[in-house]
Amino acid sequence: MVVKTQPSDIFKSRAKHIAFAINKEGFNDSGFAGKVSEQYWPELAICGEHEIGTVLSKTVGSTTFHALVCHSLREGWGEDQAAVIQECFDNIPVDDEPIHTIAIGTGLIGIMSGADFRQIVCGMHESKQNIILHAGYSLEAVINCYNEEKDQLHRGRR
Repeated sequence: MVVKTQPSDIFKSRAKHIAFAINKEGFNDSGFAGKVSEQYWPELAICGEHEIGTVLSKTVGSTTFHALVCHSLREGWGEDQAAVIQECFDNIPVDDEPIHTIAIGTGLIGIMSGADFRQIVCGMHESKQNIILHAGYSLEAVINCYNEEKDQLHRGRR
């Protein structure tokens, strides 16, 4: 569940866990994943193919980075993005520590490959994990987005 939002730079936070999206083909040299691979995790840039729902983790110093395999460069994000995001977050091995993340899917690659941030927020909010979202959204806006999306799903609009 998204428990807090912060407009701050996630790399300047004191996060013990940082989660972000990668593609299943294993080419992660651009976007947020590219920044992580450039600064902290070089082998992530070309890490080989992985199944959707897989979580790759690496600890650097006091921070563990969690790469969530949640979309395909060839096939896009798929229809049930909320379920994939929830599965990925739920698979992150943490001991009740918060997981910091960004506005997944809102970058150029996410937009071009069909990411639906409303669904992604639903997946984050349905997760059993405590999530801190580093984005320019208030917690109230995130919860409203979640409620609106759940209402649309309930009415069968999706």
